[in-house]
Amino acid sequence: MGSRSATGPIRRRVAMREGTMNPRVDAGIVFLGTTDLATTSAFYSEVLGLPLVLEQESCRVFRVADAAFLGFCERHVPPSDAGVVLTLVAEDVDGWAVALRRRGVRIERGPVHNAVYGIYHLFVRDPNGYVVEIQRFDDPRWKIAGERQTRNV
Repeated sequence: MGSRSATGPIRRRVAMREGTMNPRVDAGIVFLGTTDLATTSAFYSEVLGLPLVLEQESCRVFRVADAAFLGFCERHVPPSDAGVVLTLVAEDVDGWAVALRRRGVRIERGPVHNAVYGIYHLFVRDPNGYVVEIQRFDDPRWKIAGERQTRNV
């Protein structure tokens, strides 16, 4: 009988038991409330072009990236946009500006460079009043972090 490698499943279980390692996270979903699921769904699917991946009775989930999702659930209480910024990372911020204007979306700010954070971005509001930011990182550390993330998955 062959022995298992110390770097395989046994090591992961020991590390988890000792509290040094967490189980893997496979995806991320941010859920927000809305009083108008139909209008919100139309904005995210038709205006932003995000694919609808799950449609439930009172919730919709959209794919933002490979393992990143955004969900909206209908609520009877108006949502609070207190500090919520939904950031979509994209290389072509200017292209997004053109596409959004063509679809009648008012751009509140940008596209503009932000030297403090090393980004180029614009802001719009969705039908709920949530701020949606389209952003490109100019900071080279982001690209390295993204590549490292991809390799480790």
